[in-house]
Amino acid sequence: MEINPLKPSKYRVPALEKGLDILEKLAQSSRPVSLTQLSQQLGRTNNEIYRMLTCLEQRGYILRDDVSGNYALSLRLYELALTHSPLDKLLSSAQPLMEGLATSLNESCHLSVMDGFELLVICQALTPGKVRISVQVGGRFSPVNTVSGRILLANMPPDRCLACLNTAPEFQRMTDDEKQALKTQLENIRNEGVSYAESETIFGVNDYAVLVGNPQVGMAAALAISSLTSLKSTKAKKELFSSLQVCAATITQNAGIALNYA
Repeated sequence: MEINPLKPSKYRVPALEKGLDILEKLAQSSRPVSLTQLSQQLGRTNNEIYRMLTCLEQRGYILRDDVSGNYALSLRLYELALTHSPLDKLLSSAQPLMEGLATSLNESCHLSVMDGFELLVICQALTPGKVRISVQVGGRFSPVNTVSGRILLANMPPDRCLACLNTAPEFQRMTDDEKQALKTQLENIRNEGVSYAESETIFGVNDYAVLVGNPQVGMAAALAISSLTSLKSTKAKKELFSSLQVCAATITQNAGIALNYA
């Protein structure tokens, strides 16, 4: 029997409806939302909303920023969607292509997404070589200090990007000139379509990242390589980026992520 979700039902579940209203409202927002804003938008009292928000946060469905107190969705709903999840489809499409990339370039690569205000590594493929760099799957990093995080920030809607920056302690510790320099860097990354830097954590490592997916349809990831500096051979930056972009485009296509969004 097919149930129309828009059809009024004689069986009311107020608590469940309240929780779903909150999740749907947060999903519609491009930036974290405050308790007061949610209360006003849903036509409910702060007490009603706060109790439900506390429950949803404890269950991992939403994230609360310690500084602003605002709320945003986590990736918990993606996890529950199982095989129908865009993230799951992205992973199944990415893994074999990333393994091929790691073998052809003799460089390990990894795939990351934004989870709330943090960069989350969701997949990696290791080079078959004897010397390799491994990035822990499940590891969380500041988007400000990584090439993967910066390419995702650069391709976010401006208000979402600003919310992420204002939440990052690394950004808050910057001087005004440093903040402006980072914003200029993000603009350049958006225009160039690639992100590069000498590693901010390991000496002798160069990091390269490109965008996978389409931020406009809510599914974006960063495909990155961390390349060791070698005395015997040095891969050209252009070669690495070209290979990364071909792989990223194929992952996007195989995952069925639309590139055009009306």
